[in-house]
Amino acid sequence: MVDVAERKREVRALSQLAFDELGGAVGGIAKMHRAISDRIFSVVGFGIGSAQAPIKALHDAISEGVYTAVSGTTSLASEASSILDLPLASPPSETAWGAGIIAAIQGLRGDTLEAEQPALAEAMTLRVDGKYIAAEPSVLAETFPAPSARLVVFLHGLMESEYAWRLGGRPSYGEQLGSTYNCTPLHIRYNTGRHISENARSFAALLAEIVDTWPVEVEEIAIVGHSMGGLVARSACHIAQTDHAPWAGKVRQVVCLGSPHFGAPLERLVHYASAGLTMLPETAPIGRFLRRRSNGIRDLRLGSLVDEDWSGRDKDALRAAVCVEVPLLVGATHYFVSATVTRSPRHPMGKLLGDGLVLTSSATGRTRSRRIGFEDSNGLHISPANHFTLLNNDVVYDKLRSWLNPIVISNGELEIC
Repeated sequence: MVDVAERKREVRALSQLAFDELGGAVGGIAKMHRAISDRIFSVVGFGIGSAQAPIKALHDAISEGVYTAVSGTTSLASEASSILDLPLASPPSETAWGAGIIAAIQGLRGDTLEAEQPALAEAMTLRVDGKYIAAEPSVLAETFPAPSARLVVFLHGLMESEYAWRLGGRPSYGEQLGSTYNCTPLHIRYNTGRHISENARSFAALLAEIVDTWPVEVEEIAIVGHSMGGLVARSACHIAQTDHAPWAGKVRQVVCLGSPHFGAPLERLVHYASAGLTMLPETAPIGRFLRRRSNGIRDLRLGSLVDEDWSGRDKDALRAAVCVEVPLLVGATHYFVSATVTRSPRHPMGKLLGDGLVLTSSATGRTRSRRIGFEDSNGLHISPANHFTLLNNDVVYDKLRSWLNPIVISNGELEIC
């Protein structure tokens, strides 16, 4: 049955946000146009003096009139979107395309959506086929009629949803594991625009609820995170260990696929670029736009995992304080997967680009001066491959299957899980 109310709420929120952003873009373009024209007319003024004044006045009046009209149109469209609806079979958030759009918006602006568009500010949730599954005994029992005592939890990365694990239209890692081995895969969706440490607390709380209300006693947990998801997993394990949460003692494996443990170079580049662009009136709107990027993206500058890394600090300061070193969860085995776009990780371009978004040193958690603590034998490097190849790759799956492959007891007999 279609949830019409939820569908309308999401469609209207998406439409209103789109028109609001369009209006903001028009305003930014107007400011750039005005700054550039002012500089041009000031230069022309040196040559012809006050003769340029009436021409400038006419230019300013026409351009401001055009931008005001366009901005007014987008404002009216934004207001009109409050009655908009589309004859969709499901709310956008329950479809692959809708979840993808919302995930992209959350990645960019997720930290402000709770105030601006709460319908798009999704909480940390368990999802099955796009639908929200409450961590309640009856709901979990109905959704998972053959529950296993072993859970494999999947956390997606920045601007992704749980649908990202089905890259290429193939069965996800979880679906393959769940159909072959004695374990239950769980796919989590979260707002990647929030601080990593905030999402980690939400994930820790959700996992505690799931473990407490799971139809059978949970014996083991494995967590697999792609990109930012690996950082959320590490942060949540640190929180759970510090708070002595019971589920922390059940975690046996934590797998990080292309996770930027030491940060991502693209975010560092944007950080410095936004500071430089705001210094000139002609480029200031672009700089201010870049500075609107979410807290989640900003955390990827250095791989921040705890509140102390950002609380009370100027997020636009050029010189960042050193991040707190977060230890790996005691009692769990930690694995990592890295990639390079070149065939050899030693190739100069491979060292420069990594997998396109994350450098090998960051994904492996080791540089000349820093080491997270991953064992060399607990890693995998694939090449040539890019950052998103890691979401659904046969080589990665085979290694993942071997890592999550302990001997367990089932019906009195030994079998491979």
